[in-house]
Amino acid sequence: QVLLVESGGGSVQAGGSLRLSCAASGYTANNYYMAWFRQSPGKEREGVAGIYPSDTDTFYADSVKGRFTISRDSAKNTLFLQMDRLNAEDSGVYYCALGVRAKCARLTAANCSHWGQGTQVTVSE
Repeated sequence: QVLLVESGGGSVQAGGSLRLSCAASGYTANNYYMAWFRQSPGKEREGVAGIYPSDTDTFYADSVKGRFTISRDSAKNTLFLQMDRLNAEDSGVYYCALGVRAKCARLTAANCSHWGQGTQVTVSE
């Protein structure tokens, strides 16, 4: 059974940093396309960052380029999202996702087949 569990969310002031983790079980995460998405109240879920199998390529939403970094620890089967220089617009529930299609890592949610339960990030000005 595929299971994704996010952690690392919390409250932080604008300009601060957080590191999200997504522990994967039931499969080998390094073999799949993976991504982070987020959703704020009243807004649609949006892609944040994605990574190809074996870390051959990464993708970022324009709004987070230069501030967020997606990475993976294959030995621990864990996906990370390092978030720096956070601002209030980054607030929301962050979800880890994986799929067998590249479009999942290219931040098209419909192409991701498995999702975590989400972790809340709140950035205050």
